[in-house]
Amino acid sequence: MNTSKGFQLSFMMFLEYFIWGAWYVSMNSYMATNLQSSGQQISYAYMALAVATMISPFFVGMIADRYFSAQKIMGVLHLLGAGCLLLATTTTSNTVFIGIVLFYSLLYMPTIALSNSVAFTQMQDPTKQFPLIRMFGTVGWILSGILISYLGVEKTHFIFIIAAGASTLLGLFSFTLPDTPPPAKNTSMTASQALGAEAVVLFKDRSYAVFFIAAVLICIPLSFYYGFANLFLNEAGMENAAGKMIYGQISEAVFILAIPLLLNRIGVKKMLILGMAAWIIRYIFFANGDNDSNLWMLYAGIILHGICYDFFFVTGYLYTEKKAGEKIKSAAQGLFTFATYGLGMVIGTLFSGMVADHYVTNGQRDWSHIWMVPVYIAAAVLIYFIIAFRDKKTI
Repeated sequence: MNTSKGFQLSFMMFLEYFIWGAWYVSMNSYMATNLQSSGQQISYAYMALAVATMISPFFVGMIADRYFSAQKIMGVLHLLGAGCLLLATTTTSNTVFIGIVLFYSLLYMPTIALSNSVAFTQMQDPTKQFPLIRMFGTVGWILSGILISYLGVEKTHFIFIIAAGASTLLGLFSFTLPDTPPPAKNTSMTASQALGAEAVVLFKDRSYAVFFIAAVLICIPLSFYYGFANLFLNEAGMENAAGKMIYGQISEAVFILAIPLLLNRIGVKKMLILGMAAWIIRYIFFANGDNDSNLWMLYAGIILHGICYDFFFVTGYLYTEKKAGEKIKSAAQGLFTFATYGLGMVIGTLFSGMVADHYVTNGQRDWSHIWMVPVYIAAAVLIYFIIAFRDKKTI
């Protein structure tokens, strides 16, 4: 891969995740401030992305991969998405807003797989080259948070305008990317294949089945963070909360580098346990943190994101690939993504919204009680995993 293509792919990844980070992190604060949304309504908006995650494999596997060049359809989706993001700023109705977010998510989520496809097609050695290219996606997410914080617009419609501008730029830029012809042209694919149903054979392995169930359940605590962390930090009095939350992405970028070394030293079970334990500690910090003497707890909860996400989900993807082997690894990864970021997050966002609304007194959210709920759930999943999981091998 030459330098020119490397720059193109890096810029593509940068914009892909800049767009996501610009609106997704602060949407809860925007809805609470401008739409007077309830916790349940906020959860519905975040659930839209989870629903789109469940549907996008059908679109990519059964349509995009068979009929269109990846870079062209990615360009069209991002241009349409820019229009949706702008449309989201024009309504004060929660129902209409949630509908727009759902439609936008259906346009955006397929572009994640399409951007990966464009990148992999241009690489001679994806194992070595892809991590560096993908890192620019994390940089994009971080810089979107810095920009939103610097401008002081995280509670305003400008988060969507900024995302729309970046989406327009990526939509146009996509048409300049190297051609990536449809890989499955003249082939057929069933709905079950698109979902990765071939990978259900992995459930014959008891340890993997235990891990898979734990992964779906741990998405419930995860959804509390995605859906309500920014709103909580703003209501706790933290200035420029969106900018402070980028410490979580920086932490994610740092801890991912430790995974190969730690996996070989302590094994997959201990890595997954550390990831789940970090969720418990994070939410205990949030439950007891404030903007005064316990401000350090809020920062610690944010920074723990790297361990929470990398040690469980990144390790989980690696564990899934090892268990699946070459023949069904793509199906296995698809099924894992569908079950966690799709089904698990749908359950989690619905439940977190109910909890957020339950602990409201005189219009004020009782965050201490709200954050203790995911503590109990993560603790229960951790105990289940420790007792039931038996695979101690390293990857």
